[in-house]
Amino acid sequence: MQPGRRRKDALAKWERGKKYTLLEACTLVKQTSFAKFDETVDIAVRLGVNPKHADQMVRGAVILPNGTGRVNRVLVFAKGEKAKEAEAAGADFVGSDDMVKKVQEGWLDFDTVVATPDMMGQVGRLGRVLGPRGLMPNPKVGTVTFEVEKAVKDAKAGKVEFRVERAGIVHAPVGKKSFDTDKLAENARVIVEALMKAKPASAKGTYMKSITLSSTMGPGIRIDAQSIETEEE
Repeated sequence: MQPGRRRKDALAKWERGKKYTLLEACTLVKQTSFAKFDETVDIAVRLGVNPKHADQMVRGAVILPNGTGRVNRVLVFAKGEKAKEAEAAGADFVGSDDMVKKVQEGWLDFDTVVATPDMMGQVGRLGRVLGPRGLMPNPKVGTVTFEVEKAVKDAKAGKVEFRVERAGIVHAPVGKKSFDTDKLAENARVIVEALMKAKPASAKGTYMKSITLSSTMGPGIRIDAQSIETEEE
């Protein structure tokens, strides 16, 4: 089947503008995926917050029960016994000043960065490189810590960090197209629950303004937020 025909047939199953239950959306995101590769499935949640105000910043991290479906390459900035602990826990890259220099020179072949607090003086110099890519270690999400073993294992197990963007939207992966519908739904529900727990006290009005699920190449499928609460009950 030609790519254009495959895309047309897939999109015919989707009704633009309609809101679906979470399970329906997870089923549909698989059916409307027309690429030949195993697409990533993402959730986008528009929140009723203004990220320009510090007291309305929403960020955090959560471990997806079914993982993300991708290999997470973990870089740890540590030295001495903590460096050995990181290696034993399965970190892909471990180092101190040598790794700082390597990143400064343009090396970015990693997905998660963990640093011990005593390394943050050096790692802080990488803010312009790591910050825009969402890779800067942060104590609020458990990536600046002396509990190196836990941080590495969490990252390998499918830990996902989330942070509200300037437009008030949070993006996060919930798995791959090849995942079973139930596993995608469970991962998505965990993300939504984490966002609810992270709701700022200063947020007024509707908090969950919209929830959309999509695969890498597929359409955005809108989810009825009320249906997630109903399914939980």
